[in-house]
Amino acid sequence: MRTIQFQLNGTPTAVDTDPDRTLLDVLRGRLGITSPHFGCGAGECGACHVMVDGRAMASCDLPIWSVVDKDVVTLEGIGTAEQPHPLQRAFISEQAMQCGYCLSGILISAAALLKRNPSPTEAEVRAALDRNLCRCGSHNRMVRAVLRAAAEMAR
Repeated sequence: MRTIQFQLNGTPTAVDTDPDRTLLDVLRGRLGITSPHFGCGAGECGACHVMVDGRAMASCDLPIWSVVDKDVVTLEGIGTAEQPHPLQRAFISEQAMQCGYCLSGILISAAALLKRNPSPTEAEVRAALDRNLCRCGSHNRMVRAVLRAAAEMAR
């Protein structure tokens, strides 16, 4: 057991845990953060994506020790029901979601993209979302939603 300290959604966080546990396991099992989902367990599907220091990363295969003193952001840290992030509003407006299992990871990937590139092209949005698997067939709507959010954030 070791105390792991990091920022979680803007709040200093410390958790006593085995340092080799995955970030996903600690977020869901110890800290009650439910937005990142277990998908493939191999970092390939994107359902578990969180932002670590502004980069979208798979939390299912990321050991908790690797986020010591880093900034971790989950969907809970992006926006709220009362004050949704422009991405959340755009995804609703574009009806860019179906079952929602993959959506948290997709929104995190999109938020990381907009953080580093506030005016992405359609090709850049598609490339940023390429690591996120979704079987609902809403990909074109998701791309439109990200571009819509980027335009809103630019105003």
